[in-house]
Amino acid sequence: MNISQAAKLSGLPSETIRYYEKIDLLINVKRSANGYRDYDAKDVALLSFLQHARTTGFSLDECRHLLDLYGDDKRQSVHVKQMVENKLVDIEKQIASLQSMKSTLRNLADGCRGDETPHCHILDVLAEPYSISSIQKEKTQ
Repeated sequence: MNISQAAKLSGLPSETIRYYEKIDLLINVKRSANGYRDYDAKDVALLSFLQHARTTGFSLDECRHLLDLYGDDKRQSVHVKQMVENKLVDIEKQIASLQSMKSTLRNLADGCRGDETPHCHILDVLAEPYSISSIQKEKTQ
């Protein structure tokens, strides 16, 4: 099948599939006599695997490792589970960071009058650690 068909079946854009080939994430894709890519069911299964792994938050390097494990009949599931556990820790840290950002942004927005005057509480708070006068003092020292 051609790349458009493989893209439709795997849920990945054609550009992404080409990129995965370029970085050797998807290897040994057959070419037809005219040089076009010729995907088979195994290729589509690997593309679907990558699509699921990426939407679950795994990086390209992690996907590469998952593919290695997937293709290894002697793998131990403990290695796969550890990757997922590590990813969960990373995601929990990201969620905490995003919640902190949300809280900070909410506080900034709540502290701003948002009127027609030039004074802006948000800009004042963002500038607090390094006011212009303290930066100018550091330059002269």
